[in-house]
This record gives sequence, C-alpha cells and structure tokens, in this order.
Amino acid sequence: MRAAVFKGVNEPLQIEEVDEPEPADDEVVVETEACGVCRSDWHAWQGDWDWIGVMPTEGLIFGHEAAGTVVEVGDDVERLREGDRVTAPFNLSDGTCVHCRNGRGNICERMVPMGFLEMAPGGFAERFPVRAADQNAVKLPDEVDPVSVAGLGCRFATAYHGLAHRVDLTPGDWVAVHGCGGVGLSAVHIADALGANVVAVDIDDDALAKAEKLGAVETIPVTEVADVPQAVKGVTDGSRGVDISIDALGIAETCRNSVNSLGKGGQHLQIGLTTSEEEGEVSLPVDVMAMDERDFYGAFGMPPNRYDEIFRMMEYGSIDPGRIVAETIALEDVPETLTSLGTYDTVGIPVVTEF
Repeated sequence: MRAAVFKGVNEPLQIEEVDEPEPADDEVVVETEACGVCRSDWHAWQGDWDWIGVMPTEGLIFGHEAAGTVVEVGDDVERLREGDRVTAPFNLSDGTCVHCRNGRGNICERMVPMGFLEMAPGGFAERFPVRAADQNAVKLPDEVDPVSVAGLGCRFATAYHGLAHRVDLTPGDWVAVHGCGGVGLSAVHIADALGANVVAVDIDDDALAKAEKLGAVETIPVTEVADVPQAVKGVTDGSRGVDISIDALGIAETCRNSVNSLGKGGQHLQIGLTTSEEEGEVSLPVDVMAMDERDFYGAFGMPPNRYDEIFRMMEYGSIDPGRIVAETIALEDVPETLTSLGTYDTVGIPVVTEF
C-alpha cells in the first residue's frame, strides 16, 4: 500500500509502497477515508517532544486524526465487524489500567500514541491498524461524513474534552482562546456552542476572521495591542478578566498570556504542547495564581467512551467539526502541507481524502 513515510527530522516525508498492516488478535485494520494533518505531526517531524518520549524513527507513518472503514478484524475483537465506519483517539489505551476502568482511557498508563511510534502506525496511508480495537475504535453514526470527523482523533476532541469535562464552563462565562489554529478554532466553536462569550486571540487576521464566523464575540489581534492580558480583560465585564482561558498554541508567551487573562477564581486550560524552545517548561506567576485561586488544567485527547456526546451535538446541529476543515488534499500533498504548518499559513484543518 502507499504511505507518507518519515525519513528523519526535517527531511521531507516520502510517498512509498509499504507492507500492508496485518491485525493482531485485538486489532482491526481500517481503510483510510480521511486523515487530518495536525500541528502535532509537525512537532514530531521537526524533532520536538523527545522530553516526553516522542522520538520518531525512520520508516514511521504519521497521521493520528484518521477515519475510515474496517476491512480486517482480529480474532479476539468482539464489538466490530468488517464494513463498520470508525475513528479512533490518537492516544490509544489498553482498556485495562485503573484510568481506563474509571472511564479516563485518554490518560491510560500504557497509552500508545498513534502515528508517533512504530508499534502504532498512523493514517497517512491507505490502511492503518487500531490496537485494542474494542476499547479504541469509535463507531461513526451513518450520517457522519469521515472528513467532518477527521479532527476528532486529536484537535476537536481535545478541545471538547477540555471545555466539557475538565473546566467548569457555564453559559455566559467569558472564555479566551489564545492561538486560533485547528485546536483553537475548535475551542472557539465548542465554547460558543456551550454558551460562552468567546474572545479569540491571534496574530493572524484570517484566523481571527474565521474565529468570528465560528462564534467569537470579540477578537484581539496580538500585533496591535501592547498588553494581551489587559486587552482581554478590557472586553470583559468591568475588566475583571475571563472565567476560562485556553492556551491552544503551546509556547511560553501564549501560556503566560492565558494565565494572566484570568480573573479571580479563573481556570486556565492547557491544550497546546510546547516546542523545543520551552522543552515542556514554562514559568508562571504562581503567587498571583495562589492569591487569586486561579486553577491550571490540562486536556489530552478524549476518552473513547465519550465520543457519543459529540455525535449527539452534531446530530442536532449544535456543533459541526466540518466547519474547522480548511481544505482536502491528496496523500502526495502531505509532505508539503506538513512542512507549511511551521509558517502558520493554514487556517483550520487540512484533511487527506485521496489515497
């Protein structure tokens, strides 16, 4: 089968013929119909994240936002059949650890990141396997287009999990989103659907315009303000600060701006992961956080057992992940598209649909 293959840090991916995946007893093989090209792929491609154990080796197949149709089923798989349409979270869990048993498979103790390790090749290929399929493969409703849910493996689902399950968002809350890439725009759309007043923050006018279309009531162009947190506070009631603030990019500046945009009792949500500049470490105003009782939360994917919440909201038109999709591309376009993510020129999610 054809796949986009990793050749080394900062080396262009190569489209090659590779061996077809064969399902282990607990796995299914999925014929890929759509796969998002994510900034997380770009991070790994350029050599970020070795400090958290992500060290891609030559021959790896990236792609962790995939959806498609089951074409082979392992002997021990009980819940799935050939012909089922599925997606899967990028953080594949085993279904047996204490966190999995408590419904938090996204932080499984034996989690394997799809498309980042050789044992779990990803969706930049004609087919991909899903380990522990009864645990991880999420059946798609008949009416759901695979392109629309290509972001559910990572960006859209992470934003939803963070806003719906991690922080205490209530209708009427002020929510700031720092960084309006794929996950940031997803957060804008979801926060609006959940009844928040959303403030979108970015350096790019096109990204801010897209955020407005997705529900942002205020936008702040970073290049035009001297103090981002004060600008955010200025649009809230009495300049009190926002109730929830999200770092959707993962650099020191956006993380600190997010924390400093909060009012008393506010909640910071960290979705973006850092680059080699920070190596996972960001200094924060801990004294103010303590005195104001500002909370710091993280969100990492979403438990596979909770995807039905998103499907129900899609069914009744409350949210539409497809609105975040920027363009559809062919497998041959993946190397160039991946490289371009470093320039922040893409607004929304590029999705591979031709394999």
